[in-house]
Amino acid sequence: MLEKIVIANRGEIALRALRACRELGIRTVAVYSTADRDLMHVKLADEAVCIGNAPASESYLNVPALISAAEITDAVGIYPGYGFLAENADFAERVEQSGFVFIGPRPETIRQMGDKIEAIKAMKRYGIPTVPGSDGALGDDPKQTILTARKIGYPVLIKASGGGGGRGIRVVHSEAALLHGVDMTRAEAKAAFGNPVVYLEKYLEKPRHIEVQVFGDGFGDAIHLGERDCSMQRRHQKIIEEAGAPGISAKLRDEIGMKCVKACKQMKYRGAGTFEFLYENGAFYFIEMNTRIQVEHTVTEMLTGTDLVREQLRIASGLPLSVKQKDIHFRGHALECRINAEDPITFMPSPGLVKHYHAPGGPGVRVDSHLYSGYKIPPNYDSMIAKVITWGETRDIAIARMKMALDEMVIEGVSTTISLQRRLMDDTHFATGGVDIHYLSQLLKLH
Repeated sequence: MLEKIVIANRGEIALRALRACRELGIRTVAVYSTADRDLMHVKLADEAVCIGNAPASESYLNVPALISAAEITDAVGIYPGYGFLAENADFAERVEQSGFVFIGPRPETIRQMGDKIEAIKAMKRYGIPTVPGSDGALGDDPKQTILTARKIGYPVLIKASGGGGGRGIRVVHSEAALLHGVDMTRAEAKAAFGNPVVYLEKYLEKPRHIEVQVFGDGFGDAIHLGERDCSMQRRHQKIIEEAGAPGISAKLRDEIGMKCVKACKQMKYRGAGTFEFLYENGAFYFIEMNTRIQVEHTVTEMLTGTDLVREQLRIASGLPLSVKQKDIHFRGHALECRINAEDPITFMPSPGLVKHYHAPGGPGVRVDSHLYSGYKIPPNYDSMIAKVITWGETRDIAIARMKMALDEMVIEGVSTTISLQRRLMDDTHFATGGVDIHYLSQLLKLH
């Protein structure tokens, strides 16, 4: 087992990683910015190192500072969590070149999956279904672009090859808007990702967002841990996640899951990963692979009883998978509501002092959060401050427990999205299950 690692992240995922390390007897080094010296995991870690000023570019994205923190503390590995540098192939490469263990997939895997065009090509080779599209990057010939879009059929999506997190995407409904849309998306992709390459995909009218959790040992063995439904989104950002996905049968789950496992085995995938799909009319269409732990890994843990972060650490230590596919059983239903420090109507960030914090409890309730009374939420980072997760023998029970948990939860001093989540739990369409990715945006326009 790894003896000591640097947790190269902040907030709830950093605390989550620290707890997993404690269970495994791994010593921890917390790195923090000047705005984060009061974070919970910084107080609890075996050692803590300040790596720079509040802007992420000067701290959590500062590769030399992170490598130095590992060097001066004699750490042997670096855990990236999600966000920041978690899917940065150059960072993973620097970590390994510096003699440390990168607790995640190989740099070449991250690089391949980070390029959406290359990822789609790979999935086609592995037999994973993909969205009809341009079969590669768009060239400079406008006539060919027009012909490609006609062949796909409108509406079409223009997507940045280097994009992610819902950025670098534009919907085009007519030929008249196509070429201008391509130019705009290229310019935005160049500015945001340093990569102007774009491609076309068929725009599915009412798809659901369903993803499959996988794990590989890096030597050719792999498993899947079922699917999650992440269709409740606002501006491509997930709000509610659940496992399993309503309406997905055990047979269909196993079919798509084993296709993902086969792909992982062929690429000798290492660590945690997620295959993201759009699902419409009974068919799955691959859109991207996330080469990291997901925010919503919690619902999979609740459903399967498997500790995914602990599994990441085991694999990084060179150990085999702790479970086989036959050992993975799906029991009940799990939900996760993301709680953000935002106005629940305008969604404006609401940093500030948490005057009082009370976490909910009871059967089947879990809260992942770094909050405590007296903690000051800085304005410099993502506004997610907590995740409320509930489990029940049925989906209805999981929803009922989520309603109670949201009613019990108290965060005073800042605005939060608790009231929005409570309203969504009462929404009749959500209660039925199977809403598409556009549903929440349309619902919010009505209020």
